[in-house]
Amino acid sequence: MKSTFDDTKPIFQQIADMIADDIVDGLLEEGEQIPSTTELSKFYQINRATAQKGLAILVDAGLVYKQRGVGMFVAANAKETLLTERKKDFYKQYVQPMLDEAKRIHLTKEEVIHFIKEDSDD
Repeated sequence: MKSTFDDTKPIFQQIADMIADDIVDGLLEEGEQIPSTTELSKFYQINRATAQKGLAILVDAGLVYKQRGVGMFVAANAKETLLTERKKDFYKQYVQPMLDEAKRIHLTKEEVIHFIKEDSDD
């Protein structure tokens, strides 16, 4: 996890995003314990309620689960769930607008594919 926050989103959302990133990156594996609200609040010097709100987002999404008296753990298939979600977001944020612009300027799909292949060859 990164050690600082920015002003782009609420801190609780950034906490959830950082843990989700760690799951996607394989730094947190299925069944592995995630940092507690106390650990997060001490490390980041934030209110425990803020940390709890971030973790609640992950619980509500089914990405982590609580084990009473023990802590919170990465849920089964959390990485696959996040990857599927992020691939959809990637398509909506980047690919679809690119294809819309390509269509607007009369680029064929083959030309777009050529640009992508040409760039990846470098």
